[in-house]
Amino acid sequence: MLKSANKTETNTYTLEVSIGGEEFKAAIVKAYNKQKGKIAVPGFRKGKAPLSVIERYYGKGVFYEDALDILYPEVVGDAIKESGIEAVAAPYDVDVTKIDETGVEMTMKVTVKPEIEIGEYKGLKAVKADTTVSAADVKKKLEELQERNARLVTVEDRAVKKDDIAVIDFEGFVDGVAFDGGKGEGFELTIGSGQFIPGFEDQIIGHNAGEEFDVNVTFPAEYTPELAGKEAVFKVKVNEIKVKELPALDDEFAKDVSEDADTLAALKKSIKAELTEAKKAQADRDFESALLEQLAANVQGEIPEVMYDNKVEEEINNFAQRLAQQGLNLDGYLKYTGMDLDALKASFRDGAEKQVKLMLAVEKVVKLEGIEATDEEAEAKYAEMAEMYKMEAEQIKSFVPVEDIKTDIVNGKAVQLVVDNAVAEAAEKPAKKTAAKKTTKKAAEKKEEAAE
Repeated sequence: MLKSANKTETNTYTLEVSIGGEEFKAAIVKAYNKQKGKIAVPGFRKGKAPLSVIERYYGKGVFYEDALDILYPEVVGDAIKESGIEAVAAPYDVDVTKIDETGVEMTMKVTVKPEIEIGEYKGLKAVKADTTVSAADVKKKLEELQERNARLVTVEDRAVKKDDIAVIDFEGFVDGVAFDGGKGEGFELTIGSGQFIPGFEDQIIGHNAGEEFDVNVTFPAEYTPELAGKEAVFKVKVNEIKVKELPALDDEFAKDVSEDADTLAALKKSIKAELTEAKKAQADRDFESALLEQLAANVQGEIPEVMYDNKVEEEINNFAQRLAQQGLNLDGYLKYTGMDLDALKASFRDGAEKQVKLMLAVEKVVKLEGIEATDEEAEAKYAEMAEMYKMEAEQIKSFVPVEDIKTDIVNGKAVQLVVDNAVAEAAEKPAKKTAAKKTTKKAAEKKEEAAE
């Protein structure tokens, strides 16, 4: 039970906690039952010696530490809850001042969430990007669709040219010896793509299908240590020459790439609508991000270092999980990059500090505005999650507490309040071009828009 809780430093409370005799004795019995099978006492088979015999043989306090370990999490958790403080880390400087059959008394320090100020959170200003979609944007999207729907056609009446796709066999040699990773068959190489080391692709140009020849190159100085700076000869054979054939931009193309558009004009209109929606969504995200960065920067107060440390650890664990999804592990990543764990943590530090400050700022807005979440809103959130994860809402409730759901809801409301009360500023327009160029460009865009 909690005996006292006193603020002894900024963001630090000292708690006095006690455990009653009967409760401690019951924990001693639990510890005995858990450990007796490992304890040998002369005259008794292992695991058969009574508690009193083991205590006489090994000392009265033989199970005190194990009993305290059993009780500690719940007792300390209840004491922190009873004190009304919000701990941000496990207690430290734990001092057991008394431990015997009559019970336990101990003191400990607890770091708590700080009280902060945030200054102004309404009327923040940030740039909101222009979401206008030009004819040039639509044209670029159409060209991307053309590229995705292009087909490869074999060329038989000429030699390889830039931008062709040469289907080649090759094998590389250094000092007459083949090296690992230097061989390939049926490789489709786009000439001019820079996929191979400098000079390789240029020497393919001018050769016809069926030709075999040597390509002489020098590996760059920044290449792998075993090959860096060395001269190499590649034995190359051109098997086939292909070119990319783009589909014509017409009504048939529109029908092929879209489920809704029957004409090229309709396709262009649909593309413009999609691009507009995407630009608006991105502009909203960027606007919100800029506002929240300001909000975090406005936090004033002494924030415990342990909060930053905990956030860094959380980010490291998340990073390790992402690596695991790619079949990698953290140790392997550090070895490959030549980075140690401390350096990796340092790289996360700045972001961690911003996230902690933002969390505190959002919580402060919730408190100042008296923002709440209703049971109905929580149920709607559970339903949304159930739909997203293809699970029953009751399943999600079993591992996501309603308190966490409501916290997410009120935090979201606080962020929206900041956004709704912010001032959107227009982005600076680029410097004007010469009148002739401007007129030409505007005329061209009008012509394209008219065609649409």
